[in-house]
Amino acid sequence: MDLFDYMRDNRMKKESPLAARLRPRTLEEVVGQQHIIGKDKLLYRAIKADRLGSIIFYGPPGTGKTTLARVIANTTSSLFVQINATVSGKKDMEDVVAEAKKNLGMYGKRTILFIDEIHRFNKSQQDYLLPFVEDGTVILIGATTENPYFEVNSALVSRSVVFELKPLSKEDIAELLKRAVTDEERGLGAYKPKLHEDALEFLADTANGDARVALNAIELGVLTTERSEDGYIHITLDVAVECIQKRALKYDKNGDNHYDTISAFIKSMRGSDPDAAVYYLARMLYAGEEPEFIARRIMICAAEDVGNADPNALVVAVNASLAVERVGMPEARIILSQAATYVACAPKSNSAYKAIGAAMNVVENQKTPAIPSYLRDASYRGAEALGRGIGYKYAHDYKNHYVKQQYLPDEIKDYVFYEPSDNGYEKVIKEYLRRIKEEE
Repeated sequence: MDLFDYMRDNRMKKESPLAARLRPRTLEEVVGQQHIIGKDKLLYRAIKADRLGSIIFYGPPGTGKTTLARVIANTTSSLFVQINATVSGKKDMEDVVAEAKKNLGMYGKRTILFIDEIHRFNKSQQDYLLPFVEDGTVILIGATTENPYFEVNSALVSRSVVFELKPLSKEDIAELLKRAVTDEERGLGAYKPKLHEDALEFLADTANGDARVALNAIELGVLTTERSEDGYIHITLDVAVECIQKRALKYDKNGDNHYDTISAFIKSMRGSDPDAAVYYLARMLYAGEEPEFIARRIMICAAEDVGNADPNALVVAVNASLAVERVGMPEARIILSQAATYVACAPKSNSAYKAIGAAMNVVENQKTPAIPSYLRDASYRGAEALGRGIGYKYAHDYKNHYVKQQYLPDEIKDYVFYEPSDNGYEKVIKEYLRRIKEEE
């Protein structure tokens, strides 16, 4: 490297974003993720021993996936190559594999291939890597914000160890912010910033576990705030609020967080917790989820988890769905809140859900028996000659509008699919069925 290249690289490092400059160089500098890089953990031991196999880092943005990959690059004796799946293709991987084969064959040197956003590669691109991961030509490190069990080739996943990174804790973010304002070499210490305690608390909380969000905010605050008479740049709560503006929710409408949040929303309604239900509703709406999608899930929950324990729940849910279409946001949030809290507070029964499940199982797995002839359509000419409808008992002609009669085919006449619970209105249904049968 000549003097010009050195000066250029040095200038680029100084001008790069704070989050990039503060990226840890060693395991000891990494903040958080102790559940996978604690000194007694597998990943820590593998990195220290330089005995790393193929791995996949999975977690939300700003939790340290690329950071850990760079730490591995700094500590391994293997060659380290990084590509990003958003801008790279099969040709790039072919070049890496060819070079890796040469270095392994000629020098006995292993190659670690780090693929950021690996879920962005399509199936054929991921398939290309498989034999070279399998025979050890390359050691794969994949990083993804999406659940690898859904978005990454299952064969690749089975040959890798998946490490899930968690959102950083509030304390972790606070530690990084303190490091940022005191480090004069790589951080903002040379600017003499003073981070007020309430501003530190706010940024650490509002970053929502994303280190990059917090560091970008503090950098913006320091670079845009005038120096005070005491010679310091004061990062007050007001400055912090301006710099981060709005809490960034980790929610991708096509990604893992989408499914996790809607799952929590449904389970909260099913679990009769209106507070949790309305909280997850707020998270989805805040992140821009389609209100029509949420309304559909409320309707399904009303039928599946409330059912006949409160038949009015489905009426409320359906009408809420119609109202959401007519009213639109932001007022639609009120309608969704009413429907979600009603369903959450309603008595619960999954008897109707279980009934159709049991019936579908019989239909799918057993030979289809004949419908009793007296139940078949007898409205056409010639039906009587075929024996259709003969012997049918018209329920309204009998006491309580009920008469004992076999409706199921002979082969399954004793099957019971719907068993009303003792919850809510379903208890009334259960008692009604018992009473009319006894009085018949």
